[in-house]
Amino acid sequence: MTPEEKASKQLINRFPELSDKILIARTRRMFADVPENRFLEILDYVLDEIGFPILCLIIGLDQGEQFELIYVLSSCEGCIINLKRHIPRETPVIQSVYDRLPNSEIYERELVDLFGITVHGLPDGARYPLPDDWPEGQYPLRKDWKPEMLDQREVAHNG
Repeated sequence: MTPEEKASKQLINRFPELSDKILIARTRRMFADVPENRFLEILDYVLDEIGFPILCLIIGLDQGEQFELIYVLSSCEGCIINLKRHIPRETPVIQSVYDRLPNSEIYERELVDLFGITVHGLPDGARYPLPDDWPEGQYPLRKDWKPEMLDQREVAHNG
C-alpha cells in the first residue's frame, strides 16, 4: 500500500464522511475536501495520528461566494496532503492554527492582508506582505478588487 493510500484509508476509517472527498492525484499527492466545522479536528488527526507534521504552505483562493483555503502538509517521507476548507465570503473568519503549527503565522498574515480574512488567535505582529500604510479594506487578491480602487495618494512609496 502506498503512503497516500494508507493515509486515505486512515482518514476514511476515522472520518467516514470523507469517503468521497479524498482524491489521490498522483504518487505522494492527495487532496481532502474537509467540512469547515470539523477542520481543526481533522487537521489534528492528520498531524498527530497519520504523521504529516510539516506545514509547507497555506494557499488562499477567492472562489466568488467563498474562500478556499488549502493547507499543504508533508510527511517526513515526502508525501503531501492538501487539506481544503471553505469559508463564506460574507463572514471570512477562521481560527489560527499557530498553536499547532507555529510556521503558519506568515501564511495566516497573508490571508489577513490579501483577502481580508479574520484569523482569531493569530499573535500580534507586523503586517505581511503589504506595507503598514496600505489602506484598510483593500484586499488585492479578491477577485472583485481592481487597482483603480486603490487611492494612490493613500499609499506612500519608498522609491
